[in-house]
Amino acid sequence: MTRVIFIYVSNRNKQTGEQMLLPCEVGVKTVLPAIKALIARNFVEKHGMKEQQVATILGLSQSAISRYTTKNRGNIIQIENVPEVQALIDQMVNILLHEKAKQNEILKLFCRLCKIIREKGLMCEPCQKKDPTTLSRSMRFLSFNLNRG
Repeated sequence: MTRVIFIYVSNRNKQTGEQMLLPCEVGVKTVLPAIKALIARNFVEKHGMKEQQVATILGLSQSAISRYTTKNRGNIIQIENVPEVQALIDQMVNILLHEKAKQNEILKLFCRLCKIIREKGLMCEPCQKKDPTTLSRSMRFLSFNLNRG
């Protein structure tokens, strides 16, 4: 089996002061809130749950759930119309509702979601708005075949 690892390569530019921005850092700021928003809306809209119930399940405040469901939070990137994303969100909600023993699978699903979002170029759009020249100069992905040897 061939595995590909993507490594983010960047150096801090002493003249411009630009810093390394790892894909997972971007994910935490853009993807994670978008996923939480989709999960919260799924619980409320598809399962008829109250915001406080959703807050308890997700370990968040009721006001955070309210901001997610009203699209006041988690709307930097638009991922709700991506079928692969919605399928994984549905899986996550199902685990949270019915398969508590499998909650460790949530982390794997988050990583899969982030990978899909990166591959479709949806995560990079906010980065491009921030500083397109820095991002295009500093982002290089290297792939390695881990099965060598």
